[in-house]
Amino acid sequence: MDNHWLQDVIDSIAIRGRELLGLDSSEVNTTDLKALCQQLLIGHGEASGIALAQEILQSYQRMERDEKLTFFHMLDEEFKPDLDQIQTAMSNYQASSSAEDLIALNTAVEAPRQELFRRLNMAPNGTACLVSLRADLLKTLRGHPSLKSVDADLKHLLSSWFNRGFLQLSRIDWHSPAHILEKLINYESVHEIQGWDDLRRRLMNDRRCFAFFHPAMPDEPLIFVEVAFVNGLSHEVGSLLDPKAAVLDPRQADTAIFYSINNTQAGLRGISFGNFLIKQVLTELSNEFPSLKISSTLSPLPTFAAAIHRWLKDNDMLPQHAEFDDILEHNSAVLREISTPLNIDPEQDDKLILAMLIEHHLDKDNSRLATILSELALSYLTYPRDNDKLPDPVAMFHLSNGARLERLNPFADMSTSGVSSSFGMMVNYLYDLSDVEKNHEAFVSRGKIMMSDNLYKEFKKFIRPKIELTE
Repeated sequence: MDNHWLQDVIDSIAIRGRELLGLDSSEVNTTDLKALCQQLLIGHGEASGIALAQEILQSYQRMERDEKLTFFHMLDEEFKPDLDQIQTAMSNYQASSSAEDLIALNTAVEAPRQELFRRLNMAPNGTACLVSLRADLLKTLRGHPSLKSVDADLKHLLSSWFNRGFLQLSRIDWHSPAHILEKLINYESVHEIQGWDDLRRRLMNDRRCFAFFHPAMPDEPLIFVEVAFVNGLSHEVGSLLDPKAAVLDPRQADTAIFYSINNTQAGLRGISFGNFLIKQVLTELSNEFPSLKISSTLSPLPTFAAAIHRWLKDNDMLPQHAEFDDILEHNSAVLREISTPLNIDPEQDDKLILAMLIEHHLDKDNSRLATILSELALSYLTYPRDNDKLPDPVAMFHLSNGARLERLNPFADMSTSGVSSSFGMMVNYLYDLSDVEKNHEAFVSRGKIMMSDNLYKEFKKFIRPKIELTE
């Protein structure tokens, strides 16, 4: 996927364009950018357009945070749709219902900044710069909600540019270019890679790593997945991450475990192509190893611990917390039995007891605490917010991609990050190619969560989510 020759052509055109326009980066300041953007929109020359786009993006990249915020507000205020034009176009279309007036209405509704973004995309490395720009923009939205319209326009374009049809799946192995391998180390956010020896183990014969690339960003893996071949469903992550673990013959394995999935570009948040990645990897693995019978994840619950801590401290009053309270009440006697030999006052409030157990006595041998945490985790994973989205982003990702909630694994990741984010809890989401589409449609269209029979039967008397659970 070598597109560097095209980049060289664009670079040479940009240089000629800068010479024609007499552009000098050192002379451009923040106030010039509005004029440059307007000039880019009305200009027609290819070389000059590429040069202007390059100048605008390079100037943006040199800005400090406050200057970038001013630039975003300029995009919001100066390059928004013209309300008078929209009203006129709407009146004309209501009167005529003609195709021509409908086209005029669509043109009027589109913000000029969308065309500005399209032209900026023609600059050398323009796509990567705009992805980075959106990453900066997303950081400002909470404090400046008026900029949501700018983000909506940019997200709309990026969704088209990063359409699945443009993406290429590639296997990453130890012979891949060094700069790609280095980025895997830097981008790994689920289970940190401890240097080159660790990475080498993750790329050996009983492992696979696949990534999606885009033609405009050939040196940037957009999303990558790490897979381990094992026998049986993995219930803890330590053996998968052990750099000294023996290398198995993948032809003798019956299970593929997806143990790390990483989106690498913050600027592409909300633009989903992970569904296609997983399906394509499943197909690749099935073709290479027909003996594989099970494909599952071993996934974290990255926001579980924070949600439980808020509930224990009564910082929120959410509908789901009533269900947490019911689970705690059901396990009240068990909590006291656990606490007594640990010198925890059993007469304390149940929440205080649970908080102390979590803080001081997370132990793989504490099966009764594991049961309580599992019940809370299942409630957390399946109880939707008011917007009908699940609170756990990983669960939302896999269930919407057609996976089945298969098994909860207490104390599966007792690393510092695993304990702090989820008390060590991990989840198996099972992917069955014959059911993926059916499960996807059931979840997206009707809000049904597919679960394993054992999990459903074990916890159904405690869990009463608004989303329907299906065995």
